[in-house]
Amino acid sequence: MSGIATVWSYRDAFLAGLGNTTALVLLALSLSLPLAGLTALVLVEAAAPVRRLGREAVDLFRCVPFLLLAYVIYYGLPELGLRLGAWWAGLLALVLYNGAYFAEILRTAALAVPRDALEAGRAFGFSRAQLYGRIVLPLIVLDAGPVIGNQVVVMIKDTALLMIITVQELSFVANFVNASAFAPLAPFATALVLYWLLCLVVEAGIRGLARERRRRYG
Repeated sequence: MSGIATVWSYRDAFLAGLGNTTALVLLALSLSLPLAGLTALVLVEAAAPVRRLGREAVDLFRCVPFLLLAYVIYYGLPELGLRLGAWWAGLLALVLYNGAYFAEILRTAALAVPRDALEAGRAFGFSRAQLYGRIVLPLIVLDAGPVIGNQVVVMIKDTALLMIITVQELSFVANFVNASAFAPLAPFATALVLYWLLCLVVEAGIRGLARERRRRYG
């Protein structure tokens, strides 16, 4: 059987793997970004002892290899009485690991917000909530958008490591097809193309944010 025919015969498996990968990334992104926003707020606004505690937590998750974190969550937590399925363990690992990076990205962007923009908001009588909602957050999103997008690309690639804890994402499917059909090139090349397409979608979003920033601020 040719490589193309092999991939076609396992198309449902590839579609399921692509769906799993996409769902993991979208759900991890929707959970990690709000978590990162709250963490960044703590790192910028909280009292010094709380900021130090937040900094230690962020540094911990940034310094631990992603695969090791996934191992600890999937294989280690059951010893403490918390057992998660492979998919949910993978999702939690993605949220904690990438959330730490997002928090640092947002913290840096928040510190770079021009002081004159904040002073102008205060002069108009904005409350702290209004300052963040109408000035700080839009500036952070537009300025940090490309870096956030790069981290999303890293997140997409991190999902491939979850095959080690039996999450049935794209790399798992490609490896399964290879083992079943004894045809390594076609299934792995198919997975490569699908990962590339996912990253192209992210890059299109980054370009859109860059255009919006130029439109607003020149």
